[in-house]
Amino acid sequence: MNNVERHQYIIRRIAEDGHVSVVDLCEELKVSSVTIRKDLQFLEDEMLLSRTHGGATSVNPYQKDRPINEKAQLHAEAKRRIGMEAAKLVEPNDSIIIASGTTMQFFAREIVPQAGLTVITSAINVTMELIKHEQVDIIQLGGPVRKTSSSIMGSYAEALLGDFFCSKLFLGVDGIDGDFGITTTNAQEALLNRKMMESAHQVIVLADSSKFDRKSLGKIAALDKVDMLISDAIPPKYQQLCDNFGIEYKVC
Repeated sequence: MNNVERHQYIIRRIAEDGHVSVVDLCEELKVSSVTIRKDLQFLEDEMLLSRTHGGATSVNPYQKDRPINEKAQLHAEAKRRIGMEAAKLVEPNDSIIIASGTTMQFFAREIVPQAGLTVITSAINVTMELIKHEQVDIIQLGGPVRKTSSSIMGSYAEALLGDFFCSKLFLGVDGIDGDFGITTTNAQEALLNRKMMESAHQVIVLADSSKFDRKSLGKIAALDKVDMLISDAIPPKYQQLCDNFGIEYKVC
């Protein structure tokens, strides 16, 4: 099989499955991994696919920022199920941190008001969901507003977090990559998310399945810093990574 035939085969496989791995292509085409990686690089240069860790996909793995209204409509049903599953973890007299993002808003809608529940959040939309519940005490972090995520970011919010320690952080992300870790599209928000992780005993990431094998500008942390992952679907290789790192995961 020559170069053109291999390229056509790879494009056809991605069109059928959405993703291919280097290992599978080596076995199917009876060539070395060096040859396959050169093929994938060529096809990516021609904008026919996007390379990922260990393979390639038809979807660009680099997440860019989008308006919050647009993001809220993407994978809405998956986000609702994730929010329902995460809400089961909220207990009476809990003190929790809720980060920003549309998945966090879906989560906030599902929280059953608990006696003594305290919520610290950077997300204005989360505050608006919870403010109607008298049983919930809300601490809204202050600072500049990032309109695309309806959230607060910056040094004021980071400094205030240093005065608290909570049982759980519920964190939304824009990308999850096995090597690079968990990411968000804004570098300042990534810094705030890191501060949130330092202020919580347990880090719980809520992410729909579109977030896997994707990267964004701001690295929050390595994947092994996460304690629990909740998603509508988790690719097998990420289930294996979770097992390797001791990360509990829930599929809903």
